[in-house]
Amino acid sequence: MPEATERLSHGEPTWFVRGKKVFVMFAGRHHDDRVGFWCAATAEERDALVAERPDRFFVPPYVGVRGWLGVYLDVPDVDWTEVDELVREAFRMVAPKRLAAQLDEPG
Repeated sequence: MPEATERLSHGEPTWFVRGKKVFVMFAGRHHDDRVGFWCAATAEERDALVAERPDRFFVPPYVGVRGWLGVYLDVPDVDWTEVDELVREAFRMVAPKRLAAQLDEPG
């Protein structure tokens, strides 16, 4: 993703736009015994996904109140296409419009 970087934050791999704004955080048994990630989302999207599939999605601590979505990765049959879409949407929510638009540009 354009101008995305990764570094440790709170002991976990975390992805930033331009080194400043977080859009995805890995959650490797940091707060519980599960493996997943937290990503920027709207509260409406988060609530719909958690209600529909609580075995796959959750409201993460700390950032959940801001609409963030938790995604379990320690489940069978992870839908990697869906993961890709969620991460891209998280990037779009946090990135400046010019950078977000680059995701839709051809190759």
